[in-house]
Amino acid sequence: MSESGRRGPNNSGNRDGAGQGNRGARGESRRDAQGRERNRGPQRGFTNNAPSQRTRRADPARLVAFEVLRAVASEDAYANLVLPARIREHRLDRRDAGFATELSYGALRGQGTYDAILARCVDRPLEQLDPAILDALRIGAHQLLSMRVPAHAALDQTVGLARAVIGAGPSALINAVLRKVTAHSMGEWLDILLANETDETRIASLRHAHPEWIVRALRQSLVNHGRPKSEIDDLLEADNAAPVVNLVALPGLGSLDEAFDNGATAGELVEDSALSAGGDLGRLETVRRGTTRVQDVGSQLVARALAGVDLGASSGRERWLDLCAGPGGKAALLAALAHRDGATLLANEPAPHRAKLVQQALSAVPEDTWSVRTGDGRDVGSEQSEAFDRVLVDVPCSGLGALRRRPESRWRRSPKDIGDLGPLQRDLLKSAIDAVKPGGVVAYVTCSPHPAETTAVVSDVMAKREDLELLDAGQALDDVSLTGRLGAGHEQTAQLWPHVHQTDAMFMAIIRKKP
Repeated sequence: MSESGRRGPNNSGNRDGAGQGNRGARGESRRDAQGRERNRGPQRGFTNNAPSQRTRRADPARLVAFEVLRAVASEDAYANLVLPARIREHRLDRRDAGFATELSYGALRGQGTYDAILARCVDRPLEQLDPAILDALRIGAHQLLSMRVPAHAALDQTVGLARAVIGAGPSALINAVLRKVTAHSMGEWLDILLANETDETRIASLRHAHPEWIVRALRQSLVNHGRPKSEIDDLLEADNAAPVVNLVALPGLGSLDEAFDNGATAGELVEDSALSAGGDLGRLETVRRGTTRVQDVGSQLVARALAGVDLGASSGRERWLDLCAGPGGKAALLAALAHRDGATLLANEPAPHRAKLVQQALSAVPEDTWSVRTGDGRDVGSEQSEAFDRVLVDVPCSGLGALRRRPESRWRRSPKDIGDLGPLQRDLLKSAIDAVKPGGVVAYVTCSPHPAETTAVVSDVMAKREDLELLDAGQALDDVSLTGRLGAGHEQTAQLWPHVHQTDAMFMAIIRKKP
């Protein structure tokens, strides 16, 4: 940690040039033409080291963050999958792992805003920069503008990282650009970027680091699901907050005692849930066995809501279906609920490698409760017509409801993705309806609040059939929540929100096939 330059809340961070206050590295006052002091505060002091004395190695925590950004950009990887592996590979302790996590996720979340700032500091279009250089600049910008890292440490360590993994020439460019970034605080940069800007969408896009089309889509989604559009800033801020890791103990099979012993606290929305205190959860024996799982509480609620719908008197052992089961999180919880209730579960997944993940997820549940089918979910309705009592169809979607957990997704997605997914979503819902028995229920679920992926899909499919009815999904969620008053329902469907429920933005509609 001696070289990392990290800073606790009570550390002034002025390790190089202590006592300089608002003066530069040579002691002179740093004022602009209007007499305002620049580089205010002790955290903005720069190193006095000569070039031969400057850092020439990559700090492991920053190296992890750089490798994550490179994998996301060059391999289309997901940060939440790459980051844990890199942390283990570089053997980071808990403190450094936390630093690498904040640096990785923060740089990815803020990419659009940081790029707008960097564009003011680079003498060429950003797309002309080598992608590795741009990723290093984003890492540096996040430390300088949004983390409690002294400016001299952020500069020295980021330039050292670049010198070690990119080269001496690029490191000089990175040093020059990041010194320009230090001229203003984040608030000052936003004032510069938004000077004379009147478009509300553009303002929100830059202030909260979301593409403009997503700002518009989320504002429309709020209104569509019965909430005021004035909540848009709260929603965007919630997307940028580091999410708390949720745990679930599989009902009748798992226990949260080990998690509580390691600092977790009981969840407030649903039973058998907990909020993690952080750290490597893979070290917990119950997590390794799969009887305790990492799962957003929104996903827990929709699975429990489907299992909790009253179907009346049963004519025998119920059969349940998870039509789009990969990678297996909801399937594992459903299987445990099915085991508890004396039902069976068929988990379907079209991709063979993801079907293996589903099998692994289900392995903690007794094998006589579940089976896995590898195949196209659109075929299940015709091949097993009216064979199931309860069907979960958690369709592939844009993922706009999980931007806080997948920070890179906001910059990958486009409006075209939503249009492209629409036909598949409708076909999967039709298959689920064909597969359910008369009197049974289908839960249509997305991790997106976008109307084109939620209410539009449900209304389009239901309009073509007369044997379907919507049940009150909001009430179904309330029935399985600890509070009993989530307030997620709107016109028979339900929508959870990060800024209201501290969950992913899960949508749910429960469709009953009339007997």
